[in-house]
Amino acid sequence: MSFRQFVEKQKMTGKLKIVGTPVSKHLEAAGLLNSLDGTPVLLEKVEGTRFGIAGNVFSSKQLIAEYFGVTPQQLTPLMIKALENPSEPRVIESPACQEVVEDGVDLDALPLLFHCEKDGGPYVSSGVVVSRDKELGLNVSFHRCMQISKSKFALRILERHADAFLKRNGGELDVAICVGNSPNVLLAGAMSVGLGVNEFTIANSLAPLSLARAKTVDVMVPSDCEFVIEGRITSELHDEGPFVDLTETYDVVRKQRVMEVNKITHRKNALWQALLPGKLEHKLLMGMPREPTIFKEVNKVCNCTDVSITPGGCSWLHAVVAIDKKNEDDGRKAIEAAFKGHASLKLATIVDSDIDVLNPLEVEWAVATRFQAKSDLVVKPDEKGSSLDPSADPITRATSKMGLDATKPLVVKGKNFGKAVYKKVNPADYME
Repeated sequence: MSFRQFVEKQKMTGKLKIVGTPVSKHLEAAGLLNSLDGTPVLLEKVEGTRFGIAGNVFSSKQLIAEYFGVTPQQLTPLMIKALENPSEPRVIESPACQEVVEDGVDLDALPLLFHCEKDGGPYVSSGVVVSRDKELGLNVSFHRCMQISKSKFALRILERHADAFLKRNGGELDVAICVGNSPNVLLAGAMSVGLGVNEFTIANSLAPLSLARAKTVDVMVPSDCEFVIEGRITSELHDEGPFVDLTETYDVVRKQRVMEVNKITHRKNALWQALLPGKLEHKLLMGMPREPTIFKEVNKVCNCTDVSITPGGCSWLHAVVAIDKKNEDDGRKAIEAAFKGHASLKLATIVDSDIDVLNPLEVEWAVATRFQAKSDLVVKPDEKGSSLDPSADPITRATSKMGLDATKPLVVKGKNFGKAVYKKVNPADYME
């Protein structure tokens, strides 16, 4: 199912909010999407562009699970299976993403949003960037792209795989920015895998994917994405930012690489995918791919049953882990393993398998009734944290980490730790 097919499905089921009133790309569209965060929205008329915008499309685990045809609790096992069993996508000719090939390059004609007042410029925030190394193959990753002219972006590139590709190819690199992707591509592009692993093979194992060759650069792109922006990352540097991070705070301005755009292709009646920085969809798509890595590490030391990187913890810094406790020290082992599974984690809360990790009320109940700070608190005072955390040292990233073992003891002394169970009934059977 493509991005637009899922949007159409939300329309048919009445879950899509449709806005027919013209809105501005500058602040207004982002403000409207933010006011409806968690609800898929279609902006049919956007000033200054002929394209519509779809936002908040995958802004809840329920929506993402619906796309894959599973429950929210089945998403982590689904991602683990895809990571462990990658498969090659099929390659097709005449893809939908090239139904229209623009004659020239004019980024002003696209619905790039200026999200917040202090932003450095309009941004592509949902774009998956595809690059190729002649020996290592394809790399698929997220990079925010700030528009600096009608034909240029400044790309935020961390010292990871895309940066390695740049260095291996003499400091310049052909790339394609793909916008309007289905969540198999979005999740795979955010996963931490080894250098040389083609994330498209993980995406294909999450859900069937077809690829096509880009028009002017030697990379493959998802055949049914909405837009493809092709070009070359150069050695030129330009200020990038400010931009809103996962933490909903502003990142600093840095000198970053400039991409020169040489071709834009798109589907007929293409829909631009808006991704609000720091909001639910951004958090989920960045945080969820870390849940399998935590699950796998915890499962090495005890039986892990579920993991949630919580939106309240910026979907990056806090996690709740459920285990099937067999030994009294399983909770503490799980805390250490969770930190190993996601190095940026700042708070790990371990609960029993009878607690729904997606329900913050149940998690808080477990902490209230099964946790004692004197014996169940783990404090790691001097650790390396995340560059996204405003409270960490801005130079060294030094931070403190905390683990809560909110599991019940195996041998109960005094009150029972289980919840009372009521008889299950269907209220509809009792209503006239």
